[in-house]
Amino acid sequence: MDQRITLVTLGVRDLARARRFYEALGWRGQEVEHTVFFQAGGLALVLWDRDLLAADCGLPSGPSTPDGPSAGGFGGIALAHNVRSRAEVDELLVAVEAAGGTVTKPAAVNAIGFYSSAFTDPDGHAWEVAHNPGFHLAADGSLTLPDFGAHPGGGPQEGSGP
Repeated sequence: MDQRITLVTLGVRDLARARRFYEALGWRGQEVEHTVFFQAGGLALVLWDRDLLAADCGLPSGPSTPDGPSAGGFGGIALAHNVRSRAEVDELLVAVEAAGGTVTKPAAVNAIGFYSSAFTDPDGHAWEVAHNPGFHLAADGSLTLPDFGAHPGGGPQEGSGP
């Protein structure tokens, strides 16, 4: 298997509401066969009915509420969005709340030195938004990971980079 992710599919309760949320953050989607596809750099984010996605994966959809994730809470996936500055982290959090998302962790410098926050979309999907100068972002937004072995402890460090 090649080391690559091409699609991330999120199971949602209300496709129109989920599309409005992401489009309010500036994303542009295309609806195809009751799904919405968003180009996201070198991969795609797909929104699809939560029960249909579970069935397509051969899994039970589990208990749920009409307006949120399954009763078990966290669905076991967190997506990350890296930005070029701390100001971009803060700006994105304002946009998230205005679009109907929930900030679940205020922005702060974390234990390994980068500035991050977390939020959920209206269906409870967890996102991290972070600024770490050690993670190089190309002009197209693609991420180049640093050499984690170059630092004691293996974690990314402020100012490190390829």
